[in-house]
Formats: sequence, structure tokens, C-alpha cells
Amino acid sequence: MATQNLGIRGLSTASVAGLAFTAGTLAVLTFQQRQYNKMRLRVEQQRVHLQLLSKAMDDPELAVVMSTVDLSAAPAAERPRLRRQYLFANALYTNALHTFHAGDVNWQELHGHLRVLCQSSVFRDYWEATRHHRDSLDDSSEEARVGKMVDGLVRDLAEADTEEWWVVGEPPAK
Repeated sequence: MATQNLGIRGLSTASVAGLAFTAGTLAVLTFQQRQYNKMRLRVEQQRVHLQLLSKAMDDPELAVVMSTVDLSAAPAAERPRLRRQYLFANALYTNALHTFHAGDVNWQELHGHLRVLCQSSVFRDYWEATRHHRDSLDDSSEEARVGKMVDGLVRDLAEADTEEWWVVGEPPAK
């Protein structure tokens, strides 16, 4: 009477290889799905943030909720306009930051985009008015490093003795 081989010992080498391949494929697909979900959530968060900024720019009553910048030194009639400009400056900065995080621009290209933003006196005023917002950032975070880059650009542009703003400031090493 012949003995039966049951279980894993009865599988051929090809069957074992097929099972291993399937398990590996499932692991990779699971990882990719998680990465895709994280990316999708980030895109959704960015969309919501932009919608909130747009609503705040359109409605002065909402703008005072979203913007915590102290505008008490500005004339009362100018505050709504200035607040909308600051919110728009925030939207431009945030867009540049998201473009970098998405990998659409590298560190040097981000530096160039931010140098263009820093040409605006309104953006520079916004940047100064929101300095305290950046004080709570972890110094090692990417956003803190980008903030330091903008601080350097604002300083370099103020000290430059040239009208050729596009050559001012070297991008810091990543």
C-alpha cells in the first residue's frame, strides 16, 4: 500500500514559487494602496484648505476667523483689503510648498518660486506679520527649513544693491 503525501510536502517547486510570488504581489499591492490613500487624503486636504481660503478671501466676516494677523495698526477701512491680501499671500506660499512636497519642483526651483513671491511688498509684509506662526515649528521640519529660506530671501533682497532681483540669494543646501 502506497503512502499519500499530503500538505506542503506534496506541493511541487512551481507551486511553492507561485504561492511565494502571489504573497509578494499582494504585499506590494497593499503597500501601494496605502501610499495611494495617503496621497489622496493629502490632495483632499489641500483642496479643502484652498476652499476655506477662498471663502475667507470672499467674505470679510470669515476672514477674521481664519486670519489671526494683528491688523490693529492699519486704518480700519484698510483692514479687510489687507486681510484678503494676506490670505492670498498665504495661498500662494502654501501652493509653492505643496508643489515642492508633491515633487513637481526641486529645492532650487522652490527657491526660485519663493524669490518671485518675495518681490511683492504685500508678501513681505505678510511674512513679517506671520513670523510668530513659524516660531512654533520644529527647527528640523521641512516647513521650518522652507521658512528659513524665505527669511533669507527677504533679508538678501532688502540688502541687495542691484535691480536684478532674480540673481539675489543662493538656495540653501537641502
